[in-house]
Amino acid sequence: MTLEHDLRTAPHAADGTPAIRTRPVIALLVVSAFVVILNETIMGVALPRLMVDLDVTAATAQWLTTGFLLTMAIVIPCTGYLLARFPLRGLFFTAMSLFSAGTLIAALAPGFEVLLAARVVQASGTAIMLPLLFTTVLNVVPATHRGRMMGVISIVIAVAPAIGPTVSGAILSTLDWRWMFWIVLPIALLAIALGAVWVRDVTETSPATFDPLSALLAAVGFGGLIYGLSLVGESASGHAPVVPGIPVAVGVAALVVFVRRQLVLQRTDAAFLDLRTFTSRAFSLAVVLVVVVMSALFGSLILLPLYLQQVLALETLTVGLMLLPGGILMGVIAPVVGALFDRYGPRPLVLPGMAVAAAALWGMTTFGVDTRIGWIVAVHMTLNLGLGFVFTPLLTSALGSLPRALYSHGSAITNTLQQVAGAAGTALFVTLMSVGTAGALTDGESPAAAMAVGVHDAFVVGAVIASVAVALTLFVRAPAAAEGEGPVVVGH
Repeated sequence: MTLEHDLRTAPHAADGTPAIRTRPVIALLVVSAFVVILNETIMGVALPRLMVDLDVTAATAQWLTTGFLLTMAIVIPCTGYLLARFPLRGLFFTAMSLFSAGTLIAALAPGFEVLLAARVVQASGTAIMLPLLFTTVLNVVPATHRGRMMGVISIVIAVAPAIGPTVSGAILSTLDWRWMFWIVLPIALLAIALGAVWVRDVTETSPATFDPLSALLAAVGFGGLIYGLSLVGESASGHAPVVPGIPVAVGVAALVVFVRRQLVLQRTDAAFLDLRTFTSRAFSLAVVLVVVVMSALFGSLILLPLYLQQVLALETLTVGLMLLPGGILMGVIAPVVGALFDRYGPRPLVLPGMAVAAAALWGMTTFGVDTRIGWIVAVHMTLNLGLGFVFTPLLTSALGSLPRALYSHGSAITNTLQQVAGAAGTALFVTLMSVGTAGALTDGESPAAAMAVGVHDAFVVGAVIASVAVALTLFVRAPAAAEGEGPVVVGH
C-alpha cells in the first residue's frame, strides 16, 4: 500500500470548510494543543520563585524549560512514523494521558528532580499532540481554507507560550507554584473525556516501517544538540557538568549519520523521517525562517521575566499582566492573518511582519534599570504583532508546499526544528546575558545594573539575527497548488 492515497474525498462542506463531523475533532485538537503547549513556557515567570523554593541556580532552573524542549526534540522525530502507522484516536489518548500524568506528578513533586521528571513526561505528550494537529488539518482542510485554519493553530504555537508568563504570574501572586499544575490538570482530564465522545479516525494510516537505528540516531542527535546548547548557559555561569562542545559534537555526528541513513532508506520508501521534504524550495526557506522566529520568541520569553523581576524588581503578577497584551494581540490577529494568507499568499505578510519583529528587538536593546513600564509593554506588543504576521504564513506555506504523502514527515520535521530553535534561542540569550552580567559586575556595576547590561547584549544579538531574516523573507513565495496537492509514491 502507498501513502499517496488521495484524501480529497474527505467530507467537506459546500464552502470548502471541513464537514460537520470533522469540526469537533479539529476543535478539540486545537484546545488540547493549546493547553499542552501553554506548559512549555509557563515556567518563565516562576523561575525566580523556584530558584528560592528548590534552592537551585538560574542555570539549573532553566532546565525546567530546556528539559521540556529536549524531550520534545527527541520524541517529535518519531511522530512521522507514529502518524502514518497509528490511528488519530489512539494517538490523541496517548498524548493527553502522558500530559495528564506528567501534570499530576509535577503538582505532587517534592523537589527539583521529580519536577524535572514530570516535565519530561508532560513533554512526551505535547510532542505527539502538535504534529497530530498539523497533520489532521492538512488532511481534512482544503488548501483554499488552510490559511484561516492555520491562523487558529498559530494561537496554539504562539499565543499559548506568550500568555504562559501571565498565567503563572497570576497563580504565583496568591498560590504555591504547584497550583500551576493543579489548575491545568482538570482541563486536561476534561479533554480526555470529550475525546472519548468526539475524536474519530478522520485520517488514514499505512503500514509504515519503524527503523530502530534511525530512532536512536535521531534521539542522540537532536538530544545531544539541545543538551549541549543548554550547557552553554550553565557554562557561562560556571555550573556546567561537562564541556558543552562534547554533547554538541556528539549530536552533530549522530545527525550526520542519521541524514545519510534516511537518504538511503528513502530510496525504498522506508525512511524514518523522509528528507524529500527539503526538495521543496518553499518548505526549506520557510523552515529556516521559522527557526529564526522561534529562537527570537523563546529567547525573549526566557529573558523578559528575568529582566522585569531581577532588574526592575517587579512582582510576578505585574510581570504576567505586562506580557498579557502582547499575547492577546497575537491571538486577535491570527485568524485575520490566516484569511489574508488565503487571499494574498505569504510574502506580503511575512516581509513586513519580520521587519516589525526586528524593529521590536532593537527596541528591547534600550531596556535598562530605569526603563518605563509603558515602553516595555509597547515594545513587547510590537514584537508579538510582527511575529503574528510571520507564523501563520510560514507554517502554511511550508507544509502546504508538500505532497500529501509527506505531510506527516513535514510536520515532524517542522516541529522538531522549532524545539531545537527554542532551545538554541534560550541558550544563546541566557549565555549572552550571563557573560554580559559577569563582565559588568567585574567593572563594579551593581547587580541590577550589571544584569541590565547582560540583557542589552542578548537583545542586540537577537535583533541582528532578526534583521538578517528580513532579507530572507524577500525570497518567500506562495507554494504552487500542484506541488502541495499532487500525489507522489512513497509507500512502505
